Amino acid sequence: MEVIDLPGDQEQLYFWCLEDWSEEMKEAGNRKALWYRKMRDKGLRVKLAVDDSGKIGGMVHYLPIEHSPADGTGLCFILCIWVHGHKQGRGNFQGQGMGKALLEAAERDARERGARGMAAWGLVLPFWMKASWFRKQGYVKADRNGMAALVWKPFAAETAPPKWIRERKRPGTAPGKVAVASFVNGWCPAMNLVNERAKRAAAELGDQVAFQEIDTSDRDTLLEWGVSDALFVDGKPVRTGPPPSYEKLLKLLAKKARKLG
Repeated sequence: MEVIDLPGDQEQLYFWCLEDWSEEMKEAGNRKALWYRKMRDKGLRVKLAVDDSGKIGGMVHYLPIEHSPADGTGLCFILCIWVHGHKQGRGNFQGQGMGKALLEAAERDARERGARGMAAWGLVLPFWMKASWFRKQGYVKADRNGMAALVWKPFAAETAPPKWIRERKRPGTAPGKVAVASFVNGWCPAMNLVNERAKRAAAELGDQVAFQEIDTSDRDTLLEWGVSDALFVDGKPVRTGPPPSYEKLLKLLAKKARKLG
């Protein structure tokens, strides 16, 4: 196994998070590609894990924390580290040490680039991106926001721990309409998928819905709201993990619209 930098001819595979077999990834549109082209000039790094047969089985991407949903100085932030574990497509590569190899390669690269530490996020429940996995790799908790733990590993003494950027305001309602506000950063296809489905559902109901898309890849916008990726309907958050289906979102908006009379 080896870890390599993202080759130009594998960019689309990266945009699909190695799930080139998934129709949902295609449904998420091209927002991740647009985000990638914006962020690669701001320090975004992508690495892939390749097994001995030449098959790509894992990925990690990270960038300076100044372009992440966390606040810190001199750190790199891991947005996602993922080893393909589905039977579909390329198959299950988990349990072979790819995740640890990707993390070590990212840390080494960050050190060489002068970072004072590495931060990452993980769920406190045993699902995807588990915080417990990072703790086994020497990371400690710096902050927590709901189920999302912010963990980090300092490389230098007297380095301040990171903190989550917290919600500062919420979108409001719209007189006589269902108000839908979709916050989307671009790095995660799952949230891009939520945005595309919400947009389609809103369009289906026409003038009954006021749809607002908020691009939080812009740092000032992220700081203004304190929200990176989320969906709000009439000022209230909608659960987005796992991504709700288009039909479920359409049903929700239609029900809200009927109540308006």
